[in-house]
Amino acid sequence: MKSQVIMSTAAGTARRRLWKRVHAKYEFYIMLSIPVIWYIVFKYVPMYGIQIAFKDFSASRGMMASPWAGLKHFERFFESSYFWELLWNTLSLSVYSLLVGFPLPILLALLIYEIRFLRLKKWVQNATYIPHFLSLVVIVGMLNVFLDADTGKVNQLLALFGADPVPFMRKAEWFQTVFVSSDVWQHMGWGSIIYLAALSGIDPTLYEAAKMDGATRLQRLMNISLPGLLPTIIIMFILQIGHLMDVGFEKALLMQNPVNASKGEILATFVYKNGIQQGQFSYTAAAGLFNSVIDFALLLAVNTWARKKTETSLW
Repeated sequence: MKSQVIMSTAAGTARRRLWKRVHAKYEFYIMLSIPVIWYIVFKYVPMYGIQIAFKDFSASRGMMASPWAGLKHFERFFESSYFWELLWNTLSLSVYSLLVGFPLPILLALLIYEIRFLRLKKWVQNATYIPHFLSLVVIVGMLNVFLDADTGKVNQLLALFGADPVPFMRKAEWFQTVFVSSDVWQHMGWGSIIYLAALSGIDPTLYEAAKMDGATRLQRLMNISLPGLLPTIIIMFILQIGHLMDVGFEKALLMQNPVNASKGEILATFVYKNGIQQGQFSYTAAAGLFNSVIDFALLLAVNTWARKKTETSLW
């Protein structure tokens, strides 16, 4: 009885201390509540609709009154003639984007960090950040203009070297390369910001000591900068793996045409075309849930591997 009273008193004291700390910094908690509420409303509440994938959903009946269908829609999707093509297009585009797009912001951040001339550093930062703020519609419009087989500047440049014009936007085999390269150009500068912030957090005395010991710039980069960036790199890699299957839907849809659809049709565009445009809500909900399950499984696997190998992980 006495121990229970002591535990109850200790718990009450801890709660009072917690509320005192919250009250002392209530402004920060108010600021934190905004993204938390947004995340709950737009990320967790919609998860209630997952049940559509297991029902024969009818808008007139509503979600609750629609009859259960079990795994019928999953079986239909897995047995369809286009399942493996959709999966391959999505995976190949995702891995291509990861292999090219993930290391380049790191290299750009290291390059910017090593620039000693302040004006040049600011110019490089501005030049690489600006494309991030362009609309995807504008980006795809620019691609259509610059890569046009007849009037595009890229093909005009190729003609100067005696090469034949290439219809980049009208050939399926060029879809992924154009998608990834333009995506890297648009987001590489913005993605380097977090790595620059991590570099600025490295103790400058480490560089000074290494310089006094005769270490070259490359040696300082390899032995100080990269190890200092490693935890950030691992966290960003885990986060990107968690969205591996979520290839840019809007851009893929805008770049698609009847000629390049064999490479440009991915799971996200399939869900949009068949779900939103054709009203096959249950069928495409099953396809979308399959996509999300793969992302979740990859996130768990990579996070577990990172925690065991590097002791750095999301949780």
